[in-house]
Amino acid sequence: MDYADAMQGSISIKSDLSDFLTGLVGAGPARDWLDTAEAVKTGAVKAMLVSLPRLQSVNLAYGKPAGDQVLVEMAHRIREFAESEIGADTLIARLAGGQFLIGSQGVAARDRWQYLAEALGRVIGRVLTVEDDALHLVPRIALLEARAGDTGDAMIDRLAQAAATLERLPGRRVLWADEGESVPGASIALLEADLLGAMHRDEIAILFQPQFDIVSGALAGAEALARWQHPRFGRIAAETLFAVADRGDHVAQLSHHIATRSLALAAQWPDPGLRLSLNVTAEDFALGDVTGRVRALVKDSGFAADRLTLEITEQALIGDFDACARALQELADDGVQVALDDFGTGYSNFRALKVLPLDTLKLDRSLVRDIAQDPRDRAIVSAMIAMARALDLKVIAEGIETEAQRAILAEEGCDLFQGFLRAGPVSPEDFAVLARQPGISSPQT
Repeated sequence: MDYADAMQGSISIKSDLSDFLTGLVGAGPARDWLDTAEAVKTGAVKAMLVSLPRLQSVNLAYGKPAGDQVLVEMAHRIREFAESEIGADTLIARLAGGQFLIGSQGVAARDRWQYLAEALGRVIGRVLTVEDDALHLVPRIALLEARAGDTGDAMIDRLAQAAATLERLPGRRVLWADEGESVPGASIALLEADLLGAMHRDEIAILFQPQFDIVSGALAGAEALARWQHPRFGRIAAETLFAVADRGDHVAQLSHHIATRSLALAAQWPDPGLRLSLNVTAEDFALGDVTGRVRALVKDSGFAADRLTLEITEQALIGDFDACARALQELADDGVQVALDDFGTGYSNFRALKVLPLDTLKLDRSLVRDIAQDPRDRAIVSAMIAMARALDLKVIAEGIETEAQRAILAEEGCDLFQGFLRAGPVSPEDFAVLARQPGISSPQT
């Protein structure tokens, strides 16, 4: 899943002031940001403190290196969520141990800040693997609305006190650090109730993230994304949308809805060479008969199977790896291609490269963000592309924002890219216009 539509204005701190392990902002710069945020003068800043109380258990059971790996993965999830879901002027920091701080000047509504916290909790709590064991780290999240004239120290202190209170409240996951505490789960429960109706009324909008040939710039296809413009809470992006669906056990239904709408729209594309990429979730596999359902969707839409790519993450394969591999092989026999998404993040299992019928590796945006500035990042990306080439796989890089990134990836042998350098996610109508531009599309190789 691409987050190329992520906000562009997150806090920028020199590397020597960042947390070495995660690359996030450290405690000192975080306090400075809170001190100087323009909205503090009016009390408009919102903040949340995310705590991972089970992190020490991971360190004890598996050793500190494993605990550090978990922290890196948690930082990745928090960064991606905050950048895609919250918006501009967002602070993302690691304070100490398993504590992370998020601050925003752009979220006005208190109930919106609460549902974002609850959705982030679902994202953090998704299964992860440590030495082949499946673990869930359920976070505790303290919330705060700044008071006019607040200092960074004062805000962090109030958040810390709320976090300590949460430790004494079994079953509670989110708590406001003031007297006007919201009803636990009220915001996200309301969204859950609205979601089924929104799907029924076809209010979940489909966007297409264009993908381009990295050398010629020709349009090659698009990844389907979903957005929900809620009448009360405003724009709800993919991570929160799926977190809401997960809470109500509606992920498979939402995924089916997105696939149905996306295939129908893609069947109308003017260029028959363009490919469509769809994300497949763990819940899709858990329902069983993925092969039959995908075949039915393709048949009903009239979209050619050999123009479809299914994007999977290793998280989606944790349940029954062998059954997932068999289903994907059956679809591959129909001409459907398979891409391994978010490669290079979390706990990469090289068994997937050997067993699954893969056609493509998709490099996560965090891998390519600094390749123009950091030789080590470039070396890592170069090695991944070389490995893909040895396995006869194509490579797509996501989150490309600068010409320097594109040029380096082209030199290293990457095939396709997506990101704000050329286009963020666009409406189906705008994508059709893009596809009709002379010379922008080309047959797939």
